[in-house]
Amino acid sequence: MMQLLSSQPDPVETPIGQLYRCHWLGLLTAIRQRVSSQEDAEDILLDVFLAAMENSMLTQMSDQRQEAWLRRVAYNKCIDFHRRGTRRPAQPLNDDIEQLSDENTLTPERAILRQEELAQLQEHLASLSTAQQEVLRLRFADELPCAQIAVRMHKSEGAIRTMLSRTLNLLRGIYKQRREEGSRHE
Repeated sequence: MMQLLSSQPDPVETPIGQLYRCHWLGLLTAIRQRVSSQEDAEDILLDVFLAAMENSMLTQMSDQRQEAWLRRVAYNKCIDFHRRGTRRPAQPLNDDIEQLSDENTLTPERAILRQEELAQLQEHLASLSTAQQEVLRLRFADELPCAQIAVRMHKSEGAIRTMLSRTLNLLRGIYKQRREEGSRHE
């Protein structure tokens, strides 16, 4: 078995993959100094490399200019993150979690609303691709880090982070649209 694994050719690394491998730790450390939550810092790091994927000129820059560009984008993403936080301050989830976990205290109306919300969530999750459902399950239900998910799904860690980010953004978009439609009907 070991011979089979060692005889397989190494996957070809993309230029963005090389950039990620070289700079992710330094960028994450810099982002972490500006953002208090590890999860938020990881999300910002993912956004930086998504921006890098969209910049066709980045791979033509010198190594120093690439690093400077990545650091500037990371800085700007941190600023954007804090701006969003001042417009929509984060609410602590502890109150919501306590309320959701204590099912005995729910009023009948609240219990029905919760059942409807869970049914809608299941519907939205069912509309995702199998791979998107799997990455969400492994990350949030099994609480695996992206590196372990990448091994299980036979993908690069960067690909998993991208898929996770895009899937969460898709779900956020669905819920945002639902809230906006709900407020229009009130």
